Amino acid sequence: MNVNIDPSWKQHLAEEFGKPYFARLVDFVRQEYQTTTCYPPGKLIFNAFNLCPFEEVKVVIIGQDPYHEPGQAHGLSFSVNDGVPFPPSLVNIFKEIQFDLGKPMPTTGNLTRWAEQGVLLLNATLTVRAHQAASHQRRGWEEFTDAAIRALNAQRDHLVFILWGGYARSKAPLIDASRHLVLQSVHPSPLSANRGGWFGNHHFSIANSYLKEHGMQPIDW
Repeated sequence: MNVNIDPSWKQHLAEEFGKPYFARLVDFVRQEYQTTTCYPPGKLIFNAFNLCPFEEVKVVIIGQDPYHEPGQAHGLSFSVNDGVPFPPSLVNIFKEIQFDLGKPMPTTGNLTRWAEQGVLLLNATLTVRAHQAASHQRRGWEEFTDAAIRALNAQRDHLVFILWGGYARSKAPLIDASRHLVLQSVHPSPLSANRGGWFGNHHFSIANSYLKEHGMQPIDW
């Protein structure tokens, strides 16, 4: 697998590419893509990093692994390609934005527009086998994406880390909450959101207020 990643990230994650776990991960992913159907397409595995260079990150939204049905995943957490029906979690994200900021439901679930404003839409695992959720977990991706979170934590200031659900919230110890804003809630999936704690979390307006307080342009959600 050619590591086609933005130069700014290549610089900050250079040590990872030389570690034994990453060599094993590359071998595994290459074999999977050659022998089975996997998502996202190979050229989009590092899409989150390529659309959002290291120095331009303002907000980090952590997901677990890519959507595993055809046409959905394109390398950004929670996002789907244009024309793809919104998955239930994304519907609830847009409903909360509507509730929080008064914005109408968008016509597309493609969140590239967020990434280009400085939102790193980071899945902890960057690939998945078709129809098999979590099939590429514990193969090394988590070590790599944890390294990305650590690099942002250590080398940037005043970022917003948004952690939805138990898995994302398990990343909180990687983040210095005295230097960054950490927002946590239940996951937007219907199973979690409908129990309470998702709707009305105001994460989108809180994130924008924090960015403005620290001299940054807010996100047009």
